[in-house]
Amino acid sequence: MRSLLVLWDVDHTLVDSGGVGSRLYHLVFRDLFGRDLPGIPPVAGRTERAIIPDMLALAGIPKPRQHVDEFIARMVAIAPALGELTAARGRAMPGVAAALAAVAAHPALTAVQSVLTGNLRAMAEVKLGAFKLTEHLDLDIGAYGDVSDDRADLVQIARSQAGRAYDHDFAGEATVLVGDTPLDMAAALASGARAIGVATGVPTAGELTVAGAHTVLPDLTNTAAVVETIVGFPGE
Repeated sequence: MRSLLVLWDVDHTLVDSGGVGSRLYHLVFRDLFGRDLPGIPPVAGRTERAIIPDMLALAGIPKPRQHVDEFIARMVAIAPALGELTAARGRAMPGVAAALAAVAAHPALTAVQSVLTGNLRAMAEVKLGAFKLTEHLDLDIGAYGDVSDDRADLVQIARSQAGRAYDHDFAGEATVLVGDTPLDMAAALASGARAIGVATGVPTAGELTVAGAHTVLPDLTNTAAVVETIVGFPGE
């Protein structure tokens, strides 16, 4: 039986958190610097370790990189309190629960599913937990936004953790990355993983194709198509 590591992006692939991530930035910034955050730089597909120094520089904070670890620590501390707000404002993306369950139940495949996300683990848990999407995801082997400012680094981190946990080599296209941004596609391609785009975020299907996606789905509502796309490899 074939084994596959499936890494799902979180925001706009699995969930729409209703702006709760931005709310967390504002709370932490006020907590640390005693004033309102004036703006947030582009975040789509980026990790927290890349976003935070740009955000602090935009706010006029001197030597912003010196504050990144402290900012992350405060985010981790505050994030669990945002579960109810996430549930009230956000939603699971259409078809997600069925897609996760169907991949897990595939009769010809041992599927290890986790997340590869720019979120911190604490915030990923809040967003996924709010919509009860964790049952088929092993979050212990996921890769999160505190470890690198380069999303491509996260693929190998997740692979290595999955390899140790499941005693299997998920090299090359034995890893599949599913996401909604060109940076998701670039991360997959840089590591030899299979790149599946989902046009449920701001980038269009055409933009995901140009970014190198092997396949682009309009959304995750057609469960059979989602499973076929994830399980199938070029030439099969």
